[in-house]
Order: sequence, then structure tokens, then C-alpha cells
Amino acid sequence: MARVLSRDPVDIENILALNPRKQTHAALHSTAAKKQVKKQWKRNSDKSCSDCEKLENNFDDIKHTTLSERGALREAMRCLKCADAPCQKSCPTNLDIKSFITSIANKNYYGAAKMILSDNPLGLTCGMVCPTSDLCVGGCNLYATEEGPINIGGLQQFATEVFKAMNIPQIRNPSLPALEDMPEVYRVKIALLGAGPASLSCASFLARLGYSNITIFEKQEYFGGLSTSEIPQFRLPYDVVQFEAELMKDLGVKIIFNKGLAIDGMTLTTLKDDGYEAVFIGIGLPEPNRDSIFQGLRMDQGFYTSKDFLPLVAMASKPGRSLGRKPRTESCCLKKRRKQD
Repeated sequence: MARVLSRDPVDIENILALNPRKQTHAALHSTAAKKQVKKQWKRNSDKSCSDCEKLENNFDDIKHTTLSERGALREAMRCLKCADAPCQKSCPTNLDIKSFITSIANKNYYGAAKMILSDNPLGLTCGMVCPTSDLCVGGCNLYATEEGPINIGGLQQFATEVFKAMNIPQIRNPSLPALEDMPEVYRVKIALLGAGPASLSCASFLARLGYSNITIFEKQEYFGGLSTSEIPQFRLPYDVVQFEAELMKDLGVKIIFNKGLAIDGMTLTTLKDDGYEAVFIGIGLPEPNRDSIFQGLRMDQGFYTSKDFLPLVAMASKPGRSLGRKPRTESCCLKKRRKQD
């Protein structure tokens, strides 16, 4: 018997497979966990160094995400489609980045958006505000080249904006049985506290699994949580948050405004008495972390925390936010792209 002179690594079978296995669920990894291991794959230097360039008067680190169709196609063509995909390894939501970029390169914008929103119901929001330079873009193999890394956030925003303009509702998974044929456990009452990113994402995944009695309780008069109340309009428009919430509501999720914990006597006990079998608490961080040296300082004394300053900026820049559903019309960005192309 001939001796085995070499042995392929185990992963080679998956790399060369003609029909790779598709994931049936999203794999979530926290940003903190990714940052712990990023030094093992990250190609660029650590930006937390003390001798790096100061950026007080330099805005070169701001990523430009608005791409025309021509720019998006050119950017997608540059992608190397790496076998190890360091960009995907660095994404907390584990998006199949090289696959959706391939779809964009083939002008299959709907397919690209479907891949993004399947793994991340807040795909458009993340495409606009995610710190890609520290995550997927920071791990790109083209980081050291003359043209720089792939603008992954811009491509993600482009694909999902095109899908937004298509005005296509989200539908229930056709492979699931009819509602009346679903097991009884899928009809239990589920409550989610807070209509922020965590609850919007959680409710979307539960509804996709077939749960049909989901209610979100929000103490404010708008959904989106921090995305609406603390991120200014120029960074994250309110219609983007509204678009993602409407996709969730297409699956039958209900939202009740002006109601939350400790409002009108609502507690976890009262929710249980009302028949809710499960409760998801996604109320975020209501109060900022203060160092002991700043205790007692107030806004009228000139002291602002992020929870004081950012809501004022967001409120001033989003005067038109409302509860009603706005018609999904063609965005100004797409109109500009049509003129450019």
C-alpha cells in the first residue's frame, strides 16, 4: 500500500464543493468577541495606538457609503472573492459578504439584498452606520493596495436601497405549514419590550420561524430606539428605520406605542397575567455611564452626556418622524444614480 505523502486540510472539501451547504439560520457573534480575535486575521494596524495621527481636525476616517450603480459595479468587480473571506469572519452578523458582492457584480441587486436581509433584518441601517473600518473592511485583503479595501458598507447600502425602492413586502416562508396547521406552541403570545434594533431584529426572526402572535410595546411614539432618537438624520434617515420596521410588520408583528414597563401599571407580572408566555426585554441603556468625578453635574451647568446631547441633535434633524406609514417612493439617492448613469 502506497504511503500517503500529503493530506488536504479538512476545509478543502467545503471550498471545492459544487453545492455548498446553505445555512438555515443566522450565526450571531458580538462585536466585542470579534475584536478579541481580530488581531489574528486583521491586515491593517491597530487604530487604538497612542502614536497614530490625531483626527481632531481630520475627517478622512469617515467612510463614504453613497455609491452610484456604476460605482457599485466597479467596486464589486474589484472583490477577490477570497476563499477564507476575512471580511465575513469579522462581521458580527456573519453576513455572506462575498456572495452578496458577487450578486451585485452580476447586477442581481434583489438577490444581494435578499442575502443581506435574511441574515440581518437591519441590513440597511448597518450598511449606513456600522463601523466597517474596524470590522469587515479592516480585514479586507486589499487593504494595503493602492485603491484600498472594498467599500463593503457602501455596497450593502446600495443593494438594500435598491430593494427599498422596489417596494416589495416581506412574506411568510412558503415552506411553513398554514397558520391553522402550525403547532400550538407557535401561537403563544410573545411580548417584546422596546421597539429598538434588538426587538425589531428579534421579532423578525421569530415571525420568520412561524410565531404568529408577537407584540412590541414601545414607551415612545416612534420605533427605532437609539437609531431614531440618538443618530442624526444626515447619518441615518428616519425613513430607513421605518422601512425596516415595515418589513417586520409585513409578517404580522404588532407594535403598541406609549406603553412600556412601569407605564400604566405594566409589569412582567401583569404581562404574564395577560397570557404572554415569553417576554423579550430590549429596553437598551436608559442612563449613561458616569464617572464618579462627574456625579451631580447637569446640563444647565454646561455638562452633557451622550444621552443628553445626541437626542437633542437627532430631534432637531428629524422633525418629520411620525407613526404613519409613508409611501415607499424612489429615494433621492436612486434619482441621482439614474442621472449619473
